[in-house]
Amino acid sequence: MSELQTKLPTDIWVAATWDEYIQAIENPAYEKAKGYYHNGQMRIEMTPLGNDHASDHGIIMYAVYLFASIKGIALNGKDNCTYRKTGLKDAQPDVSYYIGDNADVIPYGTSIINLDIYPTPTLVIEVANTSLADDKGEKRLLYEDLGVAEYWILDVQNVQVIAFTIENNGSRRITQSLVLPGLEISLLNDALRRTRQMNQSLVCAWLLTQFQK
Repeated sequence: MSELQTKLPTDIWVAATWDEYIQAIENPAYEKAKGYYHNGQMRIEMTPLGNDHASDHGIIMYAVYLFASIKGIALNGKDNCTYRKTGLKDAQPDVSYYIGDNADVIPYGTSIINLDIYPTPTLVIEVANTSLADDKGEKRLLYEDLGVAEYWILDVQNVQVIAFTIENNGSRRITQSLVLPGLEISLLNDALRRTRQMNQSLVCAWLLTQFQK
């Protein structure tokens, strides 16, 4: 661990034991960083600071909440929440949701969500500005192994959502959400493109009219 303590690489996957990973993410210098652990490797990801990432993060959360509210779908969202299978896997997605029967499964007062006790989130979203390749690659495999039902990547630079359904330890592209029935991914892409031309209040008003159809 001495090498990791003195020079901790960030934004790449490096070989590490579980104990080394926990020591790294508990280092005060990385208090605001996100941590991932999978297949004996860890990734410490510095918190994005840019406007584009933050703005798209906000609009995608609003869109999901709005759609679920209008359609009467039970849902609870988590922003940068940590999910852990102790000794094996750790993830801190940008956005995650428990939907349907599991909407209320995580009680208030819970810190890190222990996946040895609680179910995995239904939907996980990673907002990718500089991390797109990793979000499509190792993180996708991590969420497949965790068994989330659906995984979205919000590609900031290309202004699109890349959505996958996860089943049988694998994933495939989808054009309509299965966990939020009736939600077309193309509609989310339209909303993202509109944020490049108008303020978010106007985009949200437009989404409201689309979801009410």
